[in-house]
Amino acid sequence: MERTFASSGSRDLPTISVPSSSSSSLGPSMPTRPVKIIPLQHPNTTTSPSLNPLPGALFSRWTAKVKRTTLAQWIDTFLPCCRWIRTYKWREYFQPDLMAGLTVGVMLVPQAMSYAKLAGLHPIYGLYTGFVPIFVYAIFGSSRQLAIGPVALVSLLVSNVLGGIVNSSDELYTELAILLAFMVGILECIMALLRLGWLIRFISHSVISGFTSASAIVIALSQAKYFLGYDIVRSSKIVPLIKSIISGAHKFSWPPFVMGSCILAILLVMKHLGKSRKQFRFLRAAGPLTGVVLGTLLVKMFHPSSISLVGEIPQGLPSFSFPKKFEYAKSLIPTAMLITGVAILESVGIAKALAAKNGYELDSSQELFGLGLANIMGSLFSAYPSTGSFSRSAVNNEGGAKTGLSGVVAGIIMGCSLLFLTPLFEYIPQCALAAIVVSAVMGLVDYDEAIFLWRVDKKDFVLWIITSTTTLFLGIEIGVLVGVGASLAFVIHESANPHIAVLGRLPGTTVYRNIEQYPEAYTYNGIVIVRIDAPIYFANISFIKDRLREYEVDADKSSRRGPEVEKIYFVILEMSPITYIDSSAVQALKDLHQEYNSRDIQICISNPNRDVLLTLTKAGIVELLGKERYFVRVHDAVQVCLQHVQSLSQSPKKQDPFAEDKPRIFKRLSKQREEDLSIAELESGDNKTSAPKYTKPHLEPLLSRKS
Repeated sequence: MERTFASSGSRDLPTISVPSSSSSSLGPSMPTRPVKIIPLQHPNTTTSPSLNPLPGALFSRWTAKVKRTTLAQWIDTFLPCCRWIRTYKWREYFQPDLMAGLTVGVMLVPQAMSYAKLAGLHPIYGLYTGFVPIFVYAIFGSSRQLAIGPVALVSLLVSNVLGGIVNSSDELYTELAILLAFMVGILECIMALLRLGWLIRFISHSVISGFTSASAIVIALSQAKYFLGYDIVRSSKIVPLIKSIISGAHKFSWPPFVMGSCILAILLVMKHLGKSRKQFRFLRAAGPLTGVVLGTLLVKMFHPSSISLVGEIPQGLPSFSFPKKFEYAKSLIPTAMLITGVAILESVGIAKALAAKNGYELDSSQELFGLGLANIMGSLFSAYPSTGSFSRSAVNNEGGAKTGLSGVVAGIIMGCSLLFLTPLFEYIPQCALAAIVVSAVMGLVDYDEAIFLWRVDKKDFVLWIITSTTTLFLGIEIGVLVGVGASLAFVIHESANPHIAVLGRLPGTTVYRNIEQYPEAYTYNGIVIVRIDAPIYFANISFIKDRLREYEVDADKSSRRGPEVEKIYFVILEMSPITYIDSSAVQALKDLHQEYNSRDIQICISNPNRDVLLTLTKAGIVELLGKERYFVRVHDAVQVCLQHVQSLSQSPKKQDPFAEDKPRIFKRLSKQREEDLSIAELESGDNKTSAPKYTKPHLEPLLSRKS
């Protein structure tokens, strides 16, 4: 029987008085109360479109979208900078863009040299990385506040992977770093074009936080050699670093330690004041430059021989050259993928937050494409991998940056430094650059996040501990793999063991909620109402079947109402949270139906969504159970089932609740509606006739009646 949808207040709602072979035994004292239900609309499998559109439909939809796109929209898609250029307000935007760009540029120059040293490269390559990519991103990037360039975490990854291939003093080391930037750019562009950024969503924030916290500690320890005055082993593991520091303690030198510690203290104080006091906001950006200037002045004044200096830096802009040594590309793929993942998680995340804060939309794929082009073009001008910097982006936003022009200004500052200031960089002490790195990564140790996770979600706290511990003791690559593996394991576990709730009726309503969350909710004898809060598929169907069997056996009778029966006769599945059901789940439902039939238990289904109902119809489940066992609301199913349980409780022998011929039931609907019109009008609120009093709890009306 095909049913048409009707609202709960409709006068035309059908009322069903379910007959029973035992009705004659009920006697005249047991009135038959009509049950008013909302008919469920069953889909037509021959005309209903499937859940997954055919490739032809997708292609036609895509072509229609292409035809609707105007020339201006195409230009904005490929050149996002046109969006802000076209609407640029010179009087309103230029000054804040100029000041923000100057601030970030002053901050970037010393940081770029510091991060290049962290990556095991000559400082000039840090300056190159902060030059060309900035201009490319300003044109193709969609964020107007994101500041890209060299960052600490990517520099550590570069140092870690290349240090295992070749010595950092070898020219091959530099060539591989440039090749790595090219590979990262290609990967980012491919992922952007295929819109595969969603893959990274399976890595939880707790894994990223644990990884960056542990990496920050490793980065800080790797800079200890510039403070202590002697070399330590190059490693991404904490144990070898600590052993090397302890074993070389006899080589300790006071001058670099004192200078580095003083500069670090100054940087931390300026950073704190810049964050906590609005009037001192400029100090945060001026910190790195202050450290470099102060260190250079001290070296010029005292000429300490025990303090190592940066040395000569080539003057001039980078020249064009295509990356070489492609025979090493295969060994660099894992690191390129890891850096791409960091770019998606950190850069795109920062860019989205800044876009939301400044009131404009941002396309993640376009953002990733802009980062990829920046890395590709940067590799053609001797840059190693770059990505968005959290600290510089925050300074850029706080400085009032309105558009990508601030990035252009920062790039001009870097270009001027390469052209005119590199002779001055020769006397910068290494310990000053190390202090800049340490002050930058100290904020990455996210212990506040660990405390928050411990208080809110112990599983995420365990993920944080696992990731940070393995990164510290087993290395960055293993730490990332273990963290991602643990994150996926948690996702799979949650998916394979979904939340399942037994529902009860809230007193005085027709609302059914989890009885554990609402202890006052009551259930009915002979009926179990179960809500499955997840898609049903091959991985979790066994768990769901086991739980259903448990609910059948271990039903709590303390809050039950209705007819006094000793067993369960109906299992009502509330399917509104179920978004998908696969073929394995369909077969399991058939098996469950047969198993329940052998124990005189019937399955009823409430509120399946259109796609799930279509799948059940195509699989024959609807015909197997019967269309009359599908309901729009849980309360509709409960009332119909209660009628049958009541008849069974009065019957001397057990019978199939739906044994009577189905067409005969629905044939009586039109006749019954005329007889019970007054009750239908009463429940819908259209009549003020006094309602009959139902003293038994299982005969509570569908809706509250007015008297």
